[in-house]
Amino acid sequence: MELGLQGARVLVTAGAGGIGRVVAEAFLEEGAIVHVCDVDDAALSTLPAGITGERCDVSDRAAVAKLFSGIGELDVLVNNAGIAGPTGLVEEINPEDWDRCLEICLTGQFNVARLAIPLLRKSSNPSITNLSSAAGRFGFGLRAPYAAAKWGVIGFTKSLAIELGGAGIRVNAILPGLVAGDRQRRVLEAKAQARGTPYAEVERQAMAYASVKEFVTARQLADQILLLASTRGRTTSGQAIGIDGDLQMLF
Repeated sequence: MELGLQGARVLVTAGAGGIGRVVAEAFLEEGAIVHVCDVDDAALSTLPAGITGERCDVSDRAAVAKLFSGIGELDVLVNNAGIAGPTGLVEEINPEDWDRCLEICLTGQFNVARLAIPLLRKSSNPSITNLSSAAGRFGFGLRAPYAAAKWGVIGFTKSLAIELGGAGIRVNAILPGLVAGDRQRRVLEAKAQARGTPYAEVERQAMAYASVKEFVTARQLADQILLLASTRGRTTSGQAIGIDGDLQMLF
């Protein structure tokens, strides 16, 4: 399928590892010009040929401004940066951990988008994809900071879609469910510890609420993002798209 992404100028936040790395490499395969930012210096040092990168904490507005000082043109923004945040009851959560989770997962998307939008207005095929989560659709016990941030991402996405539609800028959110990888494993391990439940049982219970009982892969997320950014996605905007095996709730 021809996606029309040859030569597209793409920025992926937190793009040196994990989901972001897979997304960046998928755009590269389509012939896009890909730049990533990340806070992981070791991961940045291993980027493949064809992907450029630099250090940037998206919660730091000065660092984001520095990032954009070197970006002259932009067609696609993938707001991927995020952290898992703390696990525990609300009354037990350190307020600093709450703040940090929202600073990165929600405010970080604002910090990047506000500087990307003037560049996207000049593009012939502009798009923003924000990473939310299934936690942005359901309540999530013991993960209130993360869920609150990801609900906020959906509100931010829909508001941007309304604001930017007249400029032809599409804005969507994707909502991954249980994603294969170390981060998901650490989240489930923390929940197992908090509940005093064996890890295997927590994993079984988490999967029990999905119609398709398998982990989502990072490549499946990347494929959806590619489609949204492509010329085939020109009329898709303001959507919160679940890629979660039809989750009915989060455990």
